[in-house]
Amino acid sequence: MLKNICVTQFNLLKSVTSLQQQVRTTFVLKRKYDPLLHKTNQKPRRMRAKHFIYELVEDTLVKKSPNMEVVLKTFVEGVGDKGDVVSMKPNFVYNKLLLPGLATYKTPENIAKYAKTEAEKSAVKHSSPYAQRTVNMLESIVLAVIMNKDEPWVIEPWHIKASLRKAGFHCREECITLPKERIEGPDLRKENKEFNCTITINKLEQANLKCRIHHWSTDPSERLPYVLEHWKLPSEPLLDVGLPERSETPEKQA
Repeated sequence: MLKNICVTQFNLLKSVTSLQQQVRTTFVLKRKYDPLLHKTNQKPRRMRAKHFIYELVEDTLVKKSPNMEVVLKTFVEGVGDKGDVVSMKPNFVYNKLLLPGLATYKTPENIAKYAKTEAEKSAVKHSSPYAQRTVNMLESIVLAVIMNKDEPWVIEPWHIKASLRKAGFHCREECITLPKERIEGPDLRKENKEFNCTITINKLEQANLKCRIHHWSTDPSERLPYVLEHWKLPSEPLLDVGLPERSETPEKQA
């Protein structure tokens, strides 16, 4: 009985497959002092203590790994579109592309397998890998549109352009679509009221931008009190229409 148990345990251990993984802990060294040569067919000279002093040539543990090339299976924001061959850092490729199944290794078979068809090329959904990121950033902010408190005005695209420039976005006036209703002032009833406009990016993507009117006077005594972090406070809509109608064929790109 004991013999059978031992045989069974041995067979179980034998069936276990060990996972072998390469470890990058190699150190490349060289001798600081070269040992003396010896004559042919003679006993080598005994090395001294100084011959065992080494200098570090390369530490593979801290060596920068080369980029990996992979083929994208689908559109990845900030990386590329389906069928693109991208070269990126191994850590990002493993964790963000290969493990989620968004990419595969670069081989001639995979390049041909995931290449875009003619129908996919004609149906363009993304103008660039970074366009959708820009849309997300625009839709996540509340733009402060500073208007004069003393002089009459009507909001035009260049007002939105100037406000976007202050917020760190550069946009052309032709890419800004305002609501159909005129927004004019000064009118303190419209203070901190919210309206929406559309920003067109690369003639394709469109972002709904939230804007709030804030009156400003050159006379310090006439200025309204400053509201800290006004974009976090609830706001009432300025117009009855929530969003402006999007233009189907924008003329120019942002």
